[in-house]
Amino acid sequence: MPTDLQTIWQSELQSAPYVMVYDGECVMCDGFFHFVLKRDRSQQVRFVIGQSPLGQQLFKRAGLPHENFTTILVFREGKAYTKVEALAELVSSFGGLWRLARLTHWVPHVLKDPLYSLIAHNRYRLFGRYDQCVVPDEALRARFLDRGIG
Repeated sequence: MPTDLQTIWQSELQSAPYVMVYDGECVMCDGFFHFVLKRDRSQQVRFVIGQSPLGQQLFKRAGLPHENFTTILVFREGKAYTKVEALAELVSSFGGLWRLARLTHWVPHVLKDPLYSLIAHNRYRLFGRYDQCVVPDEALRARFLDRGIG
């Protein structure tokens, strides 16, 4: 892992309450990114685009494919969450009724993961794909952990 990635891993990634790594070319994933932005009033979520060098390293670190993204990846206090567990972990951080999302932790993986995987594998066909990752404006860029890498 290059030095810049090590520095980010050791400082910001482990100290950020939540880190969301997502497919920056997926229209549906970008929609979820904006959903999170709107509801994360305390700005505790940091972001990484999966196609970035840091995103690739984080998928590798979690033991996941890093060329073809089949899940959103959420880190909370250094622990990696994927699929429905990742969505629930992140959404429950918004407080209020959103906390009920944690109830999905009690649903067996054999029930929740196949539906997630079906949508994930067909997301480009169903929702579309950007030709390249959407670049956030300067104010929003500060919430991205990989802002200085490129």
